[in-house]
Amino acid sequence: MKSNLTPLGPKADKDTVRRSNLSLVLRAVRDESEGEATRAGVASRVGLTRAAVSSLVEQLLDSGFLTESGKTFSGQAGQPGTALKMARTGPAGLGVEVNIDYVSVCVVDLAGTGRVRLTEHLDNRGAPPAEVLARAARIAARTLESAGEQELFPVGVTLALPGLVSGGAVRQAPNLGWNQVPAQELFAASLADERPGREALTVSSENEANLAALAELWFGGLERIRSFLYLTGEIGVGGALVINGELLRGAHGFAGEIGHVVVDSEGPQCRCGSRGCLEQYAGQAALLRAAGVEETGGGVGIAELERRIRAGDERAVAAVAGAGRMLGRVLSGAVNLLDPDAVVLGGIYRNLMPWLSPPVDRELTDRVVSGLWSPGSGRLRASSVAGDAARGAAALVMTDVLADPVAYAGRTAVR
Repeated sequence: MKSNLTPLGPKADKDTVRRSNLSLVLRAVRDESEGEATRAGVASRVGLTRAAVSSLVEQLLDSGFLTESGKTFSGQAGQPGTALKMARTGPAGLGVEVNIDYVSVCVVDLAGTGRVRLTEHLDNRGAPPAEVLARAARIAARTLESAGEQELFPVGVTLALPGLVSGGAVRQAPNLGWNQVPAQELFAASLADERPGREALTVSSENEANLAALAELWFGGLERIRSFLYLTGEIGVGGALVINGELLRGAHGFAGEIGHVVVDSEGPQCRCGSRGCLEQYAGQAALLRAAGVEETGGGVGIAELERRIRAGDERAVAAVAGAGRMLGRVLSGAVNLLDPDAVVLGGIYRNLMPWLSPPVDRELTDRVVSGLWSPGSGRLRASSVAGDAARGAAALVMTDVLADPVAYAGRTAVR
């Protein structure tokens, strides 16, 4: 009879256990959100002896992952402890978001703090993919130089890309006009060309809405919420689902394409080939068109839309209300299906929340069967300004560093 059990791996040796414990201690220091971490506090949190933690801390200090300063008093008996903090130099993560009308590059340090940011507003629609990714590589190369000046040295790159992303390629990004584009390969080659003679950085890729959702999970104000639906409004509408603190990618990595849920089969033609998709009613282009605002780059169109709404322009107010109703209808179906604790609206929706949330709330109240969704419940919320796809992409690189700091020890020079 064939067994369906997963084969067991080799028994962990002392080195493997120590590497695991180094990761445990490093993450415990990083996760200290209130006050300052101490050896005693970390030992209590991770369940290791103080002596063991002290040895691990010394190795992390010697390797440049932690710093210590002063004394901290816990209010308990005993000697005051030395305050431990994540180092502000050394290994870092680089995130590169390629969107429809901009490229944004971010470097984060070991604590996940954004330290360098470069954003250029570019209309990437209709441009050859290789050209767009070469532009992104040039911006990334400049960002790497700025990071080096702060003694930060990214050990990898994550690309945040719109559309269906799998296996390093953009399978389909309707608003960019991309199909079967080997984005990782093209970007990596361009970045290597921008940095001759230096060691190539490992490049990975992920859907931009997924990475924005991870940034919200890690850096936003969700507190104890660990299951939520994230929507980002840009030229299109992207979505991502986090369940119990884990990103739900689906069987093929394509989960979350809520912008292409059909709300009216006889509606406007969508770039994806279907008709009446949500983004044809609630995407940036659709919103501006309905409000009679000229679509311009750099966020100027959305800023003008906000100005008109505040001035009481009836057409602008009606455009946002209509988009809110469509968003609410689609979201109510997703909430009924997936039962998240919250819905988080990011991108252009964040600043439009004062006018967008009432119609969305009404639809959720009327259509969600659980009865848990009512106006003012706090379940519908704006995204935090602390998180975005580029920062999420950079922080994703750092998850590998935190998981095995030994593998990244000594990364303290421009590579």
